[in-house]
Amino acid sequence: MDHKSFKEFSQAMSEYIANYLENIRERPVIPTVKPGYLRPLVPESAPESPEKWQSIMEDLERVIMPGVTHWHSPRFHAYFPTANSYPAIVADMLSDAIACIGFTWIASPACTELEVVMLDWLGKLLDLPKEFLASSGGKAGGVIQGTASEATLVALLGAKARTIRKLKAQNPELTDYEIISKLVGYCSQQAHSSVERAGLLGGVKLRLLDTDEKHRLRGDTLKAAIEEDKKAGLIPFYVVATLGTTSCCSFDALEEIGDVCNANDVWLHVDAAYAGASFICPEYRYLNAGVEKADSFNFNPHKWMLVTFDCSAMWLKDPTDVIDAFNVDPLYLKHDQQGSAPDYRHWQIPLGRRFRALKLWFVMRLYGAENLRAHIRKQIGLAHLFESLLLEDIRFEIFTDVTMGLVCFRLKGTNELNKDLLKMINGHGKIHLVPSEIKGTYFLRMAICSRYSEEEDIRESWKEISTLANKFTN
Repeated sequence: MDHKSFKEFSQAMSEYIANYLENIRERPVIPTVKPGYLRPLVPESAPESPEKWQSIMEDLERVIMPGVTHWHSPRFHAYFPTANSYPAIVADMLSDAIACIGFTWIASPACTELEVVMLDWLGKLLDLPKEFLASSGGKAGGVIQGTASEATLVALLGAKARTIRKLKAQNPELTDYEIISKLVGYCSQQAHSSVERAGLLGGVKLRLLDTDEKHRLRGDTLKAAIEEDKKAGLIPFYVVATLGTTSCCSFDALEEIGDVCNANDVWLHVDAAYAGASFICPEYRYLNAGVEKADSFNFNPHKWMLVTFDCSAMWLKDPTDVIDAFNVDPLYLKHDQQGSAPDYRHWQIPLGRRFRALKLWFVMRLYGAENLRAHIRKQIGLAHLFESLLLEDIRFEIFTDVTMGLVCFRLKGTNELNKDLLKMINGHGKIHLVPSEIKGTYFLRMAICSRYSEEEDIRESWKEISTLANKFTN
């Protein structure tokens, strides 16, 4: 493909993308295809001779779209949002064109330096303590991880390395194995599954602690668990506090947890994957109170801040322990400017990394902070609209407080009744929800996901749910 064909192809694709997104509410939210649907639609082997790009465009609706779940439909209410915006799409195009692998500063200085600055811009938007920002003049700074799952694992491995280093300095006779076999970390029972998975990947024990009536991990629960484990000869080293849990968007008691961690010299990582974006709005920053007591903080701009996947922002007060944990420094990766700027390969699991800071730069410049805040506030407002509609129907109940853009609800009655309702909702295909279950209670999650969602979409979604509920309550 030469540059002329590329211009024609990219223009045709841009028009297709714009039409797809602007008319997405006309498409069914979830596909009706069965596993294996695609294979009969394409040849058995790759073509020997090049095809025309027009042939690919012609096949999009025939081959791809029948099997797409339309996450950006205003009727998609499952999981949490995955962000999408035209500035971010264009930034990804430029990143793909530059095609650098920014594992060191010299590999592409702009890739590293823009990331340093953008994580400071973003941290200031969230009003993070200056101790997390590179502009503070210390060791601190931010890094773009692929996902919050990676950030959780990176923090755990940093905490593990720090604990081993400190204990061996105090007791040189201890081996790494003796220390690691006694390490124990903690999180809420409502923490994301990736936290438990980080413990498995890190080769350490992880305890899932009980929550209060609002599904929050409290400081006294953590303190009691740490004291119990210390008496048993274990070594507490790592805690994850979740702000905005996946099941029901509950917020752990960060200030209480921070005090316990600081008193016991335990690394505190804050996972605010979804809800963290709301902290760009001053009225929601109370939910982040106590973050100054944490060692690391993470949220996903690719969930709720209009930045396309993947872009997970992580800040570290002192990245030294992470860098030491990952530092493998072969000659072919060394350069003359080492130490003068971050080499982000030491801050993450993989070596390679895309020029993801472009997405933050484009989105923050082309929206501006005021419009990003307006987007968050609008989606939270739509969630409260759905809550108000639901509360007018005595057949339903709210499972937990509505704080962000998620409403957890259920039909009054048995779990089986609610399972049957959800099966009918998703089977009908007009909207898409997913369930969750906490302490034996099954409920439905209604998330505001699409940037195209308007009041009429929420009212239509509620109409679909309430109408289908008639089949179970009449």
